[in-house]
Amino acid sequence: MSLHDKKHPHLERLLKNAKPITLDQSSRVLILSDFHMGNGGRRDEFKRNAELVKTMLSTYYLHEKYSLVLNGDIEELFKFPLESIASQWGELYDLFLQFRQNGFFWKTYGNHDSSLLEETEYRLASSLVESLKFLYGDETLLLFHGHQASVLFWETYPIVSRSIVLFLRYIAKPFGIRNFSSAYNSRRKFAIEKSIYEFSNQSKIVSIIGHTHRPLFESLSKVDFLNFRIEELCRAYSNAESETRTTIERKILALKNELAACYTEGKKIGLRSGLYNNLTIPSVFNSGCAIGKRGITALEIEGSKIRLVYWYNGKQSRRFTSDRDNRPVELGSTGFSRVVLNEDSLDYVFSRLHLLS
Repeated sequence: MSLHDKKHPHLERLLKNAKPITLDQSSRVLILSDFHMGNGGRRDEFKRNAELVKTMLSTYYLHEKYSLVLNGDIEELFKFPLESIASQWGELYDLFLQFRQNGFFWKTYGNHDSSLLEETEYRLASSLVESLKFLYGDETLLLFHGHQASVLFWETYPIVSRSIVLFLRYIAKPFGIRNFSSAYNSRRKFAIEKSIYEFSNQSKIVSIIGHTHRPLFESLSKVDFLNFRIEELCRAYSNAESETRTTIERKILALKNELAACYTEGKKIGLRSGLYNNLTIPSVFNSGCAIGKRGITALEIEGSKIRLVYWYNGKQSRRFTSDRDNRPVELGSTGFSRVVLNEDSLDYVFSRLHLLS
């Protein structure tokens, strides 16, 4: 199907109008999304990980000369007025702006903070865009929040957005009703991701999104990745020496336990695979969110590499296990640790994309 079939007009518009940024071997970019910052009160979902975010940004990424992209839904404007958010997190705004000295700082808007376009006094207004286009040689990585893939959202937004704000601020918030966005709806997550996946393959680009709060690396969810790794290790086992077989057995056991934990948790949240067809094409990446119960996920681009990383409080027990050689590295004496969940070369990603799409 060609782009002219107009199956994804909103996504085509994003690609056409995206602000271009050229990447090279010296580029370092951090991509985060979905802070949902509130007023610092007990219903502010960001509050739990605020210290972790401030510490990793100021102590690690700023020092390591990373540029910064915040990929939508940074402020929770459905529930809180901007004045209360800016008052609570003004110091964090200052930190965001410091990343300009490393190269650039940009902020896309999502469905929960799109009303920032109407805020004339917004401190980060000069950095606000709808989409970015990273140019890596002849290839393109398109960064946008992801809600634009929902046809229903765009057709009804002018009518329902104010109703949603009123409901969440004055009914759901006081009574503790949980947010009913796509981040908590498995079917809606899958439909949005699938739409972006189809568009990315048609356009032969990589899309980097947020919105669904689900980390994706090369179009794979955590469950899919664990299944693939178990299969790879099983294939390697038959040709391995006896000592190596023992190591492989340990890795498979750890991965099986991790997979079982995913399915146990999945029964509560409506687990769904990230596979959209029989042949996975690495065209969609998702940075996850900064409001996880045990930590936060982020995407890093460093030269020709792209990686998914996880930050957490290293003083607390954690459920993540990995068969990779990477080990968690504590950030000085902060108590916070970073671990690489997955990493690959952009050259491989685009080669596979062109060969399979």
